[in-house]
Formats: sequence, structure tokens, C-alpha cells
Amino acid sequence: MKYVLVALKEELDGHHLNKEEYMVWYTGVGKINATIYTTLACLQTDCKEVINYGTAGSQKKEHIGNLLKVGMCHQRDMDARPKAELGVTPYEETGLGGAIKISDEGASLSTGDNFVTGPQEFVTDCIDMEGYAVAKVCTAFKKKCRIYKYVSDFADADAFNHWTDNLAKGKDAFLSTV
Repeated sequence: MKYVLVALKEELDGHHLNKEEYMVWYTGVGKINATIYTTLACLQTDCKEVINYGTAGSQKKEHIGNLLKVGMCHQRDMDARPKAELGVTPYEETGLGGAIKISDEGASLSTGDNFVTGPQEFVTDCIDMEGYAVAKVCTAFKKKCRIYKYVSDFADADAFNHWTDNLAKGKDAFLSTV
């Protein structure tokens, strides 16, 4: 079974996927919710893969309106400087305290528990609130992981309005990839 984790039902109505191959779970927003549901998915005896789909912002205009497959995940709101560089969890003994590579190809993603509305010190191709958590849990459980993000907004002062307007626009592109 492939577990598809989506923060909000408005982003993807799961009835378009084959129920014998895909299980769609709505996690709610943020890293903690994503961590809980990813852990539950990885613990299922039939779990072959975890797929995270959702919306994201970007500070690169060329990505707006596109579906990006993610290759590298960063945790943008882990800031323990000067003990560790931005994005690195200090005292992490699992070897998963920094960037997590889930594919040799793809976009870079930064995850944090805030809705980005301005320039970021941590610049990546796209910005979300769940992907890093999904990647870290899947890596810890040695489960295959894919992440797709539809870039809904420019992560500026108008980001929330653009995100609201574009929340459901990426689902067809996502459905054509799985």
C-alpha cells in the first residue's frame, strides 16, 4: 500500500486514487501532525511507500503554478546558532539532524511551522509546513518516500490570499504523477 499524506482535504480529494493501491490520510497542518501520521503510516505492515502531496510557497517566481518533485528537504525553522548552523538540529544522534536527501533529482524544500510571507534566510525552491517531517520519519523507518509540492504562491505579503485561491489547482498535476 502507498500512503498519501496531505495536510488538507481541499488540496486533494482522495477519491480519485485507486483504493486498493493508495490510502489517503489528511494530517492537518504542520510538522508535528505530519510526524504523527507519517509514523503511523510507516508502522502499517502493508506500507510500501509514503507520498506527501501539498501546496507550497516559493521565492522563485519561475516555480509559481508548477508541481515540483522534491529531492532535498531542509528544516528552516531549526535555529540553534551558534551551536549548529541554520537548519541543523544540535545533539542529534540519529544522523538525521540536517538536510535529508530523498531523491537524486528534484527541487529543494524548506519546512517550518510558519506561513512564510516575506524573504527567508534559508532559500530553497519551495517552502512548506510538513515535508521535512515526512522525509525524516520515512528515512528513520527506511521507507520509500516521495514528496510533491504544488507552488501556489510567491511567499510574500499576498501569499495567504494567493494560497487560498490556488489551494486545489495542483491536484490534477499530482494525480498524473502517481
